[in-house]
Amino acid sequence: MDKIHIEKTKVSPEVLLDFEGGRAEISGESYPENAMNFYKPVFEWIDSIMQAKKSIHFDFQLEYYNTSSSKCIIDILELLEKYHSEGGKSSVKWYYQEDDDDMLESGEEFSEDLELPFELVSYSK
Repeated sequence: MDKIHIEKTKVSPEVLLDFEGGRAEISGESYPENAMNFYKPVFEWIDSIMQAKKSIHFDFQLEYYNTSSSKCIIDILELLEKYHSEGGKSSVKWYYQEDDDDMLESGEEFSEDLELPFELVSYSK
């Protein structure tokens, strides 16, 4: 499987999926009209990685997301959690701007119930 690159738009984030490296990055703003349809390639990529028993490292660097995108993020995290609990290697980094308390709080909330490596990373523009 090759690398997948989905360009960001005004309503959707940039998505980078690297099968060989087991790395995924989602960055920007996420409020597409149909979030489940937009994130479908991400779920397919995760499934392929899990079937190949490769490690998965996921980076989120979101500036904004809507409710339907939040549901997709939760679904992604639950898949990574399931994979981790079954012996697969998975980890998450949640990047937030140092002055963005909402994104920090979102990362904290997402990580609360997870038993996989989850790191909150502050950055400045």
